[in-house]
Amino acid sequence: MIDYRSALREKAEGDIAGFNARLIPGGGKFLGVRIPIIRNLAKEIAKGDWRSFIDEADDEYVEYVMLQGMTIGCVNTDLDERLTYLRRFIPKVRNWAVCDTCQYKSKNKEREQYWEFLRPYLNTPSEFGMRFAVIAILSNFIDEEYIDRVIEIMDRTKHDGYYLKMGIAWTISACFVKFPEKTMDYLKNNTLDDFTFNKSLQKITGSFRVDDDTKSIIRGMKRKRT
Repeated sequence: MIDYRSALREKAEGDIAGFNARLIPGGGKFLGVRIPIIRNLAKEIAKGDWRSFIDEADDEYVEYVMLQGMTIGCVNTDLDERLTYLRRFIPKVRNWAVCDTCQYKSKNKEREQYWEFLRPYLNTPSEFGMRFAVIAILSNFIDEEYIDRVIEIMDRTKHDGYYLKMGIAWTISACFVKFPEKTMDYLKNNTLDDFTFNKSLQKITGSFRVDDDTKSIIRGMKRKRT
């Protein structure tokens, strides 16, 4: 089995560790390893005894946790086994970086099962468990088949956490880019808190795929917070 600790420590860069610690507050300890290096190591582990790696890996550094999540995402196994490992992994997600880099792109035949797996995480006390599900929905389900369900479930997902709200805003903005009319109807009638609503608008206006006239309309919808 690959010695992942040595492999990551050899690639550690002190300045990146310091930068990540500032960028990801409260995220844990960092070695300072670049994401592509972690991803490539995950692919190598996935070719061998990946189950033993995940069973035995520790969580001392954020990069160790990332490596576990990325490995789960790229191993060659069926969805039932992958979801078993994801259930164990998601409670370890304690910052946005691990959440967003450790996503799994489901196959077409797996999509409904994966959707049903994610739904309960949107009703948990864990901000990052919820964000993991939101970003998974963003990565897998913004299409003709699921768009109505995505909009509905984003509107029902409530939490005071900043990173969860930002994940919802990101997802809604992606919905707007792909389904502008449907999402505009939603933006005119929703239960989003003011912060999440305004961040959704901000992300929409930041997209190169939205024309200037539409951006002007979107800016005019901003709520004034009292």
